[in-house]
Amino acid sequence: MTTTPEQNKALVLKAFDTLFGKRDYVAAEELWSDRYVQHSRHIPPGRAGLFDLVRSLPDTLRYENQFVTAEDDYVILYGRYSGTGSPKAAVVADVVRIENGKLAEHWDVWEDEATHAESASGLPMFGDHFPPDH
Repeated sequence: MTTTPEQNKALVLKAFDTLFGKRDYVAAEELWSDRYVQHSRHIPPGRAGLFDLVRSLPDTLRYENQFVTAEDDYVILYGRYSGTGSPKAAVVADVVRIENGKLAEHWDVWEDEATHAESASGLPMFGDHFPPDH
């Protein structure tokens, strides 16, 4: 199955909304490969590891996407995860490989979101405003 970068971007955005936003695990199973490979340091292996992690997070979990790009079978998302139970939101670059119309492999670069006081550049990491300083 050959897909375009535009189709891959739409698939990954739909998958992230289905899992992290709607928490619809049955629908998410149709979007993530049953042979899903997870490279993240904080997520257990496979599709079950990812789904179990999301199940363990508070209902306040939220994913916001700021940017998405794709080339061939790879999609890169730049987004924010908040409401995870951690004191700070995380700003994350997620890299996903698509295979046979499903999310097949994942890598990420994960960083706590800086407040204005913590930002050496004076610019927010995500969006156009800073999170509240605590």
